Amino acid sequence: MNQTRTVYLDNSATTPVDPKVAEAMLPYFTEHYGNPNSLHRWGKSTRVAMDAARSQVASLIGAEPKEIIFTGGGSEADNLAIKGAAWALREKGRHLITSAIEHHAVLDAFKWLGKNGFEVTILPVDREGFVDPEQLKSALRDDTTLVSIMMANNEIGTIEPIEELGAICQDRGILFHTDAVQAAGHLPLDVKSLPVDMLTMAAHKMYGPKGIGALYVRKGIRLTPLIHGGGQEFGLRSGTENVPLAVGFGVAAELASQRLARGEHLREADLRDRLIRGVLDNVPDSFLTGSPEKRLPFHASFCIPRIEGEAMVLRLDFAGIGASSGSACTSGSLDPSHVLLALGLSHETAHGSLRLTLGKDTTAEDVDYVIQTLPPIVKTLRDMSPYKA
Repeated sequence: MNQTRTVYLDNSATTPVDPKVAEAMLPYFTEHYGNPNSLHRWGKSTRVAMDAARSQVASLIGAEPKEIIFTGGGSEADNLAIKGAAWALREKGRHLITSAIEHHAVLDAFKWLGKNGFEVTILPVDREGFVDPEQLKSALRDDTTLVSIMMANNEIGTIEPIEELGAICQDRGILFHTDAVQAAGHLPLDVKSLPVDMLTMAAHKMYGPKGIGALYVRKGIRLTPLIHGGGQEFGLRSGTENVPLAVGFGVAAELASQRLARGEHLREADLRDRLIRGVLDNVPDSFLTGSPEKRLPFHASFCIPRIEGEAMVLRLDFAGIGASSGSACTSGSLDPSHVLLALGLSHETAHGSLRLTLGKDTTAEDVDYVIQTLPPIVKTLRDMSPYKA
């Protein structure tokens, strides 16, 4: 085994900062340090940078710059969308809807609202992780004010039927939010044609810095802010703007737009399919989780029965391969993934999950190395395991 080779396949957890992004950020830590709300030249130079970054992020999804709210990350953007909309519309109605496989930033926001005077309906998903539009339609009520369904799942890669789900809400005049943290920068998106009112993004999922996200809020939608203070970000997110990270997000968004225009996501999808075939053909009893067809172009996820996913991740790491078992955000927990349980998998099977997510620099040789390395690891662990077929 060639342990000097390293292959990072945990891009759903985070991506490396692109060197062009890092280079663009540096001057805003030292040379251009003014507060963008100051009237002098130091402030004006950073205000220009903030405006440019906002335009770059907006352009990635076809939005207007004033529809982009910078936040401290995807989780904060989800919370602003969900709590902000629910609270702003509480006199109109207090019924909210989400799905069973959302990121905890969404699920926990809804749970908090459920403890504070709102009623929450959590829709089930099928074996591939899809929300049924007919079930959504049946769950809507006269007092429903907000629906939040993620665009693509971080653990199983399934892309939800957002166009259909959003249209159902649009027809009823109900706000629709989608967590697009995994999709933005990796799938072509245009909010002018998508029936979404709010959309969440995060820079570190598209080769930008950690610690900054954005919420698209369609013009005319009223939200109650979570953070009060100086009224920055159009009054929705007070606090002096993090100019270096915003600049980094802007450049990362522009580079993502260029990759999409070149068809980079199609190249990744070919490598993804190569990886999926290699794992399924060479690891006995393994099976794909999520949709075989409607999945993120860089995302491969499996369950490998009779072994623990954490053991696989550690052995792969020893072989120079970065992978994950379930979501990186909850990897410290010993509980099985709520997403896999929602698909109907048993606790025992869900513990054997493995997620391999490719990046812009992943090569066919990297994929082949993983296909070569994983099967003997699985065999060794199964030989040691008390679980037998």
